[in-house]
Amino acid sequence: MQNRLPIAAGLDMFVVIAFVAIGRRNHDENPGLAGLVDTAAPFVLGLVLAWTVAQAWSAPWSGRTGLIVWLGTVAGGMVLRKFLFDEGTALSFVIVTTVFLGTFLNGWRAFARSFADHRAPSDT
Repeated sequence: MQNRLPIAAGLDMFVVIAFVAIGRRNHDENPGLAGLVDTAAPFVLGLVLAWTVAQAWSAPWSGRTGLIVWLGTVAGGMVLRKFLFDEGTALSFVIVTTVFLGTFLNGWRAFARSFADHRAPSDT
């Protein structure tokens, strides 16, 4: 189970960075690394906070962990974006963020659990 921890952390980070990169590209923002880091920072910090609250290291692939990581990343990212990074949090952005991160932070976990269930040896 320990080998799943870096995979889970990496996949979660990939989802957050992909979300930011796609959004920046769709809005024709500067494609540079500095802009990506600046936009991603509140969500990466939200992700770290959510992992801590969920104690994700104990069950990184679980549905419970996915739910807490998803909601914590969105909430933490939006609060930090608004109050620490002085960026916008329009309702449409909150909705898109919630749907995208919910789909992919929970989606990879559901896929991984399903795949693991199919590979598990039969008890018969």
